[in-house]
Amino acid sequence: MPSTAQAQINPPFRFIALVALLTALMAMSIDTMLPAQGAMVKELGGLPVDEPLIMLLFFVGNMIGIPVFGPLSDAVGRKPSVFASLVVYIIGSLVCFWAWSFTALLIGRFIQGFGAAGPRIVSIAMVRDGAKGNAMAKTMSFVMSVFMLVPIFAPSIGQFVLIFSSWHFIFLGLTVMALIVGLWLGFGQDETLAPENRRKFAVGQFWSAAVEVVNNRIALGYTLATGMVFGVFTTYLSVCRRIYVDQYHMGTWFPIIFGSCAICLAAAMILNGNLVHRLGMVKLSRMAMLAYVGVWIAVCALSLVYSGQPPLYLLLPLFGIWFFTAGFTFGNFNAMALEPMGHIAGMAAAVSGVISQAMGIGLGYIAGRAYDGSLTGLSVYFVIFALIAIVITTWSEGGRQIARKSMA
Repeated sequence: MPSTAQAQINPPFRFIALVALLTALMAMSIDTMLPAQGAMVKELGGLPVDEPLIMLLFFVGNMIGIPVFGPLSDAVGRKPSVFASLVVYIIGSLVCFWAWSFTALLIGRFIQGFGAAGPRIVSIAMVRDGAKGNAMAKTMSFVMSVFMLVPIFAPSIGQFVLIFSSWHFIFLGLTVMALIVGLWLGFGQDETLAPENRRKFAVGQFWSAAVEVVNNRIALGYTLATGMVFGVFTTYLSVCRRIYVDQYHMGTWFPIIFGSCAICLAAAMILNGNLVHRLGMVKLSRMAMLAYVGVWIAVCALSLVYSGQPPLYLLLPLFGIWFFTAGFTFGNFNAMALEPMGHIAGMAAAVSGVISQAMGIGLGYIAGRAYDGSLTGLSVYFVIFALIAIVITTWSEGGRQIARKSMA
């Protein structure tokens, strides 16, 4: 049987697979909706301009759930917290399944998002319980690769359901998935947080953890950088159907195009897991962000040349490169934000998640409004977001260098 030290360096595959499945529940709740949102609005009497609320309310509920389930997991353990959140998630999914109005659907999506916060945020804390440093980044990279593999097939699942049945059954499938995850966690995984490491649940403790994260230059910097990157993806999720279906008239090809871009992201995250030990998180993510900016500058230039509608044969390769470079940021940024916060992993993950997700929702709303059937305004916003992320991480790493000099 491996020693504790070995277990911390090399978490068993079954543990990584479970954490990946917990994370995938969040991704499935987002991406299976994309082809079906128009049908939901039409059937339930909503207005076309309200379609983004189906996604937005899920993210808002998720953001509110993070500071609940993160601290709760530090107090009662990881498994009880996930069980409680899965119950909430299932309730929200069933409300959506039986939705009798567009308002009821939005309420269900909010509840579903609130419940999805548990598996998402507690799974990160579970990784932090058993791995540190580059080992944590490697594990997170593989977990996040599964999270981003889901968009390869999830929109096609939503499209498949629409062809043979009603969109209601998408939510029934998500309910079944949540039940399977709960059974696996209950019977196939031990508690990762030892009783002696638990902290009493209190609202004040979340505030004190927030103060500690904000006052730590490394944790704050990479949390804010994550928010900037997440803002790009929130915007993309909000407008991608309109880009591919309305602007470029791709129709049923939308799930395939969406999934093809996701392959590039997942491949990069898997590659990141192999390169992070060789190059380190900081250097790898910095190189990726520079390429990230370059891609969006190119998209912006093409948009200006082609009056906001670059040809797809030029645009899609650039989108693929963008997704690939993003794959070297998510896992590394999350790992570096939590690295100094090991003593409050659950609450720190909650604080970091709330800040980055609030930024993503806000930035996504602002940038999404810039989309008017042209990619010009959208690409300008994405260049700005990426440049700000680079500036923030540079400032954060300056704090690390100062700390090293003071220790010397």
